[in-house]
Amino acid sequence: MDKQLVEFVGRNWLTSQLLSAGLEVARPERDRGIDLIAYRDVGEKEHFLAYPIQMKAATRGVFSIDPKYEKFPRLILAYVWNLGDSARTTCFGLTYQQAIRAADEMGYTRTNSWQTGGRNKKRGYSTTRPSRTPQGKAGRV
Repeated sequence: MDKQLVEFVGRNWLTSQLLSAGLEVARPERDRGIDLIAYRDVGEKEHFLAYPIQMKAATRGVFSIDPKYEKFPRLILAYVWNLGDSARTTCFGLTYQQAIRAADEMGYTRTNSWQTGGRNKKRGYSTTRPSRTPQGKAGRV
């Protein structure tokens, strides 16, 4: 699958999971850092509640964090993995703060790409081979 197809399949898979969980889903008309909005709008005692979602989809694994997402309150970073094998497709949802803690633990925030932007001078970190354990220890997804 090419990159656009992976994103399309991932977004549709995630949408179906959210709908199955009883949430509603909206899709912004423009991409300004939010791919989907999951919300709850029913119930006499419940108030309208919405969460913006930035999805990262991959045929295997992916972990990506960008400082630009810090500005979105309640943002969920949804990492959709294994789109190349529908029986193994899964999603990990993290808040921005949880993703930063994971990146710290894995050593990703100590890299040049996170600290200075590396070669392209655009801060962030991304890998399609995220480790299961902190840097320097055995184990891969």
